Amino acid sequence: MIVEMRSYLLQPKTTQTVEERFAKALPDRLKISRLAAFWHSEVGELDQIIHLWPYDSLAHREQARAEASKLKTWPPNISEFIVQMETKILIPAPFSPPLEERKLGNIYEIRSYMFRAGSIPKVIERWAPMMETRVKLSPLVGCFYTEIGRLNQWIHIWAYQDAAERQRIRAEAVRQGIWPPNTSEYMLKMENMLTVPASFSPLR
Repeated sequence: MIVEMRSYLLQPKTTQTVEERFAKALPDRLKISRLAAFWHSEVGELDQIIHLWPYDSLAHREQARAEASKLKTWPPNISEFIVQMETKILIPAPFSPPLEERKLGNIYEIRSYMFRAGSIPKVIERWAPMMETRVKLSPLVGCFYTEIGRLNQWIHIWAYQDAAERQRIRAEAVRQGIWPPNTSEYMLKMENMLTVPASFSPLR
């Protein structure tokens, strides 16, 4: 499986309108392939929407996008609000859970790390034995590395009920000594954002 992560930076104060138009156009698009998640940023760079689309393969993605281009209702009529668009093709880590429709939390933290070239196998090796204990504290949506787009990127997404729970759980993980994995020698850059699911997001 691959996952396409699409991020759009929008003009200020247009997110609600964009989500409304996206929701209206989505039913026809879902007849072709499924949406895994749709969020907008609440903390971090604002006025962003982030959507995840799982595919069986790159060939499946190309086929689905070709079919979608024939729809009169797709893409949604939101181009007037878009400032910037970015897409990445992600590969799930071996321990990443399935992207299924479920209710996990009210906020989702998307953390993006840039690692040194060639270090992703070592990162997977060090993260893998720690994940079973860590996910007992809060649900992991997914953990991925980039295949297309900015390479050597490591993206992990966590669900929480609110910002206070996030702070408490992260402190507890550090206190117990179960988190974070020791990959600092490979680390080049770290970013994160807190996002809120749209009403139509399968992950919410």
